[in-house]
Parts: sequence; structure tokens; C-alpha cells
Amino acid sequence: MKAVALLRAVNVGGTGKLSMAALKALAEDIGLADPATLLQSGNLVFGAQGKTPAALETLLEKEILKRLSVQTDVMVRTATQLEAALERNPFPREAKSDPGRVHVHFLKSPVKAAEVASLTRAIKGRESVGGTGSEIFIHFPDGVGTSKLTGAVIERHLGARGTSRNWNTVTKLAALTAD
Repeated sequence: MKAVALLRAVNVGGTGKLSMAALKALAEDIGLADPATLLQSGNLVFGAQGKTPAALETLLEKEILKRLSVQTDVMVRTATQLEAALERNPFPREAKSDPGRVHVHFLKSPVKAAEVASLTRAIKGRESVGGTGSEIFIHFPDGVGTSKLTGAVIERHLGARGTSRNWNTVTKLAALTAD
């Protein structure tokens, strides 16, 4: 099975510094097949037979802390799960016309519609939120850099930790996991 590990808060704003070469070497050391990284933001693509995404998350979090001294949450999605997430995107027009402003927020645990509704009510700008389950989608029409819809706001309303990737990155990861 091919999968992707998405590391939270790695190499962002001077925190969670982690070399992608070290992450790839760690993945090889713990027996993940053909590991590869994408960008510098904690995206690891690999093969792993016989392990569930939850087991892989636990293993990677433990080994990254032990070997690289970085404490981070890891969200693992199989190729099938990643493809299903792409198909659930409630902003297909925006993803096509302005993919850098559509983000997928991968969550550590599933959320319910009521939690997404709470997040929607908290929006102060023109952002839009959609989706439930283990991924939500956010459209940032004015860009993410000046948005008041921060990771802390998202997590407070959803009650789940997660990490975001823009549509360009998500589609590249899906292509790397496709057989």
C-alpha cells in the first residue's frame, strides 16, 4: 500500500525544523518502502504493507521524536483515502481556477457537521469551509497569509489537531501515491 504522512508544523515560521533528507533516512531505517519527500513542509510518500494508518502515525511520531528530536503530529492517508478526499472537495471551481487558495486540512480525528458549523460561524473574513470526517476544505479567496482563520481557530472549533496543505500540494501527493 502506498501512503503519505503529513507532518504538522514542520519548517514553518522557524519552528519544528526538520531536514527532509533526515526524514527520508528515518523512513528507510524503520522499513518504509521507497520513501520520498515533497517540498520542505513535512510530506513523506512511502509504501507500507501490513500496517494501518493509525499504527504508522504512532510509529512515525515516536521515531521522529526519538531520532530527530522533533515532536510533531503525523496524519497518514493511504493512496485510496487521499484520492477519496480529493473527490469530496466542495470547491472544485476554485481548486481549478486558484488552487493555491484552496486548502485541505487533514485531521488527526474525524469531526462532525456541528463542529464544522461552529467553525463556519467563527469566520471573520470571506473564507469558506466545507467537508466533514477526517478532512475539511477551506477556500481562502484573499489568501491564507492575512486570514484570521488560523490553525488555532480551526482546532479550537473542530476539537481536533491537524495540518493543512494547499490544493497544488495535495494533487502532487496524490500523483506520487497513484499506482
